[in-house]
Amino acid sequence: MIITKDAEQVFLRGFDLKIAIVVDQPRSSILNNEEGFQEDQQSHRMMGYIKEALSSDYEVICLTMDSSLINRLHEEKVDLVFNLCNGIRGEASLSQLPAILEYEGIPYTGSSTIPHGLAYNKIFSGKIFKASDIPTPEFIYISSLEELEGVKLDFPILVKPKDEGSSRGIQNDSLTFDLPSLKHKVVENLMKFNPPMILSEYIEGREYTAGILGNGSDLEVLPILEVDFSALPEGMNRIYSFEAKFAFDESIIYHLPARVDKKTYEMISDTAVRAFRSLGMRDYARVDMRVKGDKAYVIEINSLPGLDKYNSDIIKMAKAIGMDYDDLIKLIVNIARKRLNLLEDNKIGIIE
Repeated sequence: MIITKDAEQVFLRGFDLKIAIVVDQPRSSILNNEEGFQEDQQSHRMMGYIKEALSSDYEVICLTMDSSLINRLHEEKVDLVFNLCNGIRGEASLSQLPAILEYEGIPYTGSSTIPHGLAYNKIFSGKIFKASDIPTPEFIYISSLEELEGVKLDFPILVKPKDEGSSRGIQNDSLTFDLPSLKHKVVENLMKFNPPMILSEYIEGREYTAGILGNGSDLEVLPILEVDFSALPEGMNRIYSFEAKFAFDESIIYHLPARVDKKTYEMISDTAVRAFRSLGMRDYARVDMRVKGDKAYVIEINSLPGLDKYNSDIIKMAKAIGMDYDDLIKLIVNIARKRLNLLEDNKIGIIE
């Protein structure tokens, strides 16, 4: 299928859908540092951008995921939830809102509970990738310093939480080069995040990310984005750390399309689609990979990728094919509506 800039957007005739954009409560109350503060700011920016994008075609309200949410959704007679909730606590936080909505029979955008849970828990997703013969870095997981005994991974080793996103828990010093720095980072992370911690092989190679839209056999891979860390200041590791994303974002170079030959481009696209399907993703997601030799290693799948109008990777990919922000947001809604049989003539603005 081909996504076109001026593809026909078809909406239900006879009545209008009411959409609720739902965001998390402030995460800074749980993660009381710069990471939590930045995430809260980004979440509310996204909510505003998405409301603006959809308001020309729908009645749109904004709600917060709290104990009153379900009553509000019913009172407001909401037809569809645009889910922006990562959750703020618990090992299955990304699945919490979808689970509640499914129980209440309220439709929503994006993946369902199990795919979100698998994608969010990098231990589970890593095991599935391996079982599906999808390249992914070697890794182990530990819950205490004692479990470091006998670790057979070669340095450098990347230390990261098993169930966080948006570079939470991945700082510049998360890439460790010796045992003392590894121990220090493990202890630090065990104090902040849900155990166990993941110790991952570091793939030395170029980094790419692929955005995927659609469901089932009807999938489209957006132009692959290459994330180039070569201009980061001296002393900064070549990883998508919190510091790189928020403090040195101007030093990160994005290449669209990625600087690869046709064979490598197709290999990256194929790997992204296989990873998407292996976890049962739906509507949209983003797959992060590193290429080493003739393989694209899946670092992780973001089942709820950022939709910040000016900073998010998937927005950059859409712009590369002439799709502006409002069109992409409406397309995501229409993809969900097609899945839910809420579109007349089954059209979603994607032309075969």
